[in-house]
Amino acid sequence: MMPSNILLIILMISTTKINCNMNRENNTRAYVRGIEINYFFICLRKLWLFSHNIQCEQESDLVALGKLIHETSYSDKRKEYEFDDIKVDWLDLNKKVIHEVKKSDKVEDAHLWQLKYYLYYFKNKGMGIFTGVINYPKLKKQQSVSLSIADEKHIEKIIQEINDIVSLPNPPPIKVKKKICRSCSYMELCYI
Repeated sequence: MMPSNILLIILMISTTKINCNMNRENNTRAYVRGIEINYFFICLRKLWLFSHNIQCEQESDLVALGKLIHETSYSDKRKEYEFDDIKVDWLDLNKKVIHEVKKSDKVEDAHLWQLKYYLYYFKNKGMGIFTGVINYPKLKKQQSVSLSIADEKHIEKIIQEINDIVSLPNPPPIKVKKKICRSCSYMELCYI
């Protein structure tokens, strides 16, 4: 019988997607994963580790709680959609609204830009102009999101910066320990 950590590694490798949007000449991607946009605003080191298939979320109780909230909230409306390397929580195709469900608003900027990225992605892939809503079911709060031309230009810069970070041979150094580090599933890779 194979040890569980080896099975986990095999599962991680077998479920890793190859990004079809890669420009082979300069190793840049035209599109990135939504979670990479999120991590770009939270922690560049976490972004690098995740992008190199070093994933610690499966052991995190906070991530498990977030998944439970995600799965049980709005279950009558929610239908997850996956496109290339992005996964949206649910779409209201009649109203052209992309919904994201989040546990808390502690990293609201990261949530906002992740959803703006989805709006950008849909527009640039020819799927139409959508608006977005971030749903915080525990807080009984919603935030409407739209995409401006300035946002699109900013997202293009973010994508380039993500490509630059991911192409580094080693993870970026830890600059400052943040309050959020205490609850990060990658903390042990940074501080222990």
